[in-house]
Amino acid sequence: MSHDRRYIFLLNLAQKRLQRHIEQQTENRAGISAVQAGALFILQKQDGALSGELAAALDIAPSAMTGLADRMVRAGLIERRTDTLDRRINRLWLTDNGRAAATRALAELAPLNKALSEGFSEEEMAVISRWLGAVQQRFQP
Repeated sequence: MSHDRRYIFLLNLAQKRLQRHIEQQTENRAGISAVQAGALFILQKQDGALSGELAAALDIAPSAMTGLADRMVRAGLIERRTDTLDRRINRLWLTDNGRAAATRALAELAPLNKALSEGFSEEEMAVISRWLGAVQQRFQP
């Protein structure tokens, strides 16, 4: 059985289409952008993260993280708090509105995750997950 081996092209095309779909879903229904949803998901697991930690997890530049955090603070999704041990450092914390937005975004994206795996066995999905993880690891900044 022959298949298309243009992996870079296929991965980029899939990512663009998926990103566009996710942006439409989260902005229209959850009221936040996809990158904001990603930030909220990370903060659900690591509330009180440093801005740089969040930027690294989202794979965005620190300068872009500053603007993202500013917008999220203005939207009432997160708040900046001074670190209790080092007053020079600000940490990012979810607000109640941020937690609610993350819950809404997750509910919106759950059917998409299910749709992406339809027609594939658990074994095939394990290989896909392993491959995507390997790509991510090999091309870390």
